[in-house]
Amino acid sequence: MNNVEINQGEIKVKLKGLESGKISFTAMGFENDSVNLDSGLLRLVFDLKDIGEHSYYQVPTIEIVYQENMSETHWICEFNGKTILDKMDHHGNSTILLLNRKVLSELEQHHENNLIVHAEFTQPANINLERSFIHFFK
Repeated sequence: MNNVEINQGEIKVKLKGLESGKISFTAMGFENDSVNLDSGLLRLVFDLKDIGEHSYYQVPTIEIVYQENMSETHWICEFNGKTILDKMDHHGNSTILLLNRKVLSELEQHHENNLIVHAEFTQPANINLERSFIHFFK
């Protein structure tokens, strides 16, 4: 079972094993009251250090679905301290983040593997936990 830890301004997900396929936020252990984005800011930390050897999916993917129709969202993904994605998403109620498997593999370490997702919404947002997911591994 994964461990979801809520801290001020941050949600940390410690993945306990190598799970293949799509994993919804609900299946990871998120609860509706845990994702409160009244400030319009989101910081998700995926801790990958305890899962052993990584076998990344062809295009590691994060999809965040929100109930509101946003005019614009800004997304930044960092892996082990290096920015691997910085994008603006325009008009919609979901964002798909496609990560580069080769870059993730090159940045992997033995002692720490944290993927941090920063999001800035133009207004408060409500995440749809059933429809939001990650797909990191084969």
